[in-house]
Amino acid sequence: MNATEPAALVVRRGHVLVVTLNRPGAMNAVNAEVSTIVGQALVRAEEDREIRAVVLTGAGDRAFCAGADLKAVSRGESLTAPEHDDWGFAGFVRHPISKPTIAAVNGYALAGGLELVLASDLAVAGESASFGLPEVARGLFAAAGGVFRLPQQIPPKIAMEMISTGEPIDAPRALSLGLVNRVVPDGAELDAALALADRISDNAPLAVQAGKRLATGLVEGSLPAETGAWLRNADEISLIKTSGDFTEGTTAFVEKRQPVWRAR
Repeated sequence: MNATEPAALVVRRGHVLVVTLNRPGAMNAVNAEVSTIVGQALVRAEEDREIRAVVLTGAGDRAFCAGADLKAVSRGESLTAPEHDDWGFAGFVRHPISKPTIAAVNGYALAGGLELVLASDLAVAGESASFGLPEVARGLFAAAGGVFRLPQQIPPKIAMEMISTGEPIDAPRALSLGLVNRVVPDGAELDAALALADRISDNAPLAVQAGKRLATGLVEGSLPAETGAWLRNADEISLIKTSGDFTEGTTAFVEKRQPVWRAR
């Protein structure tokens, strides 16, 4: 990424809005700029009648998104969009819209990257893609919806293993578990996602949007069924972020060493 380029790119292709996380040198890790651009893109998509679907992908071939920018976290920087904390991580995970969203996963979808997939309605993955929630190895848990959305989308015991061990799964396994809709050759993820978005766009847009609202429980831009989970999530992450283990985890990451846990 050139220093003058934005942290995310937004391009309209027919009736589809393509949003690309554009920090390939940082494995498309999310910072406040990413959250702002993505969140604004979703607002645009919801308000524009000509946009019928949104595709989210990552620049480069290494990573869809490797999660939060932990260097920014270690500096005490916020990762959310200024004045729009309600949009959540990447301006996406707590920002549901009535237009279908499709994740085109190229490479790693780790931590917040997997949480972006979980927040999407559909997902297409390259055959080398991998999915995981490694936050526990850094003194955190998957606090952008991962810990309660993953058990809703794949078998609970598999989800608990992923949450507790931090170990990833590969694309064929993700397909077999129903985490993604299709696995395609590496490099074909975006084209496959666009083809799916175009197929959706062939249908009556208001009917598609009504179907999504009913299927997901979306009411006036929010998901009431998740309210309790988000409140408990906030309580737990507040406690974790005051722990010595959290400080140790982020420090060890920046210093490129193994953390020493003290459970305090």
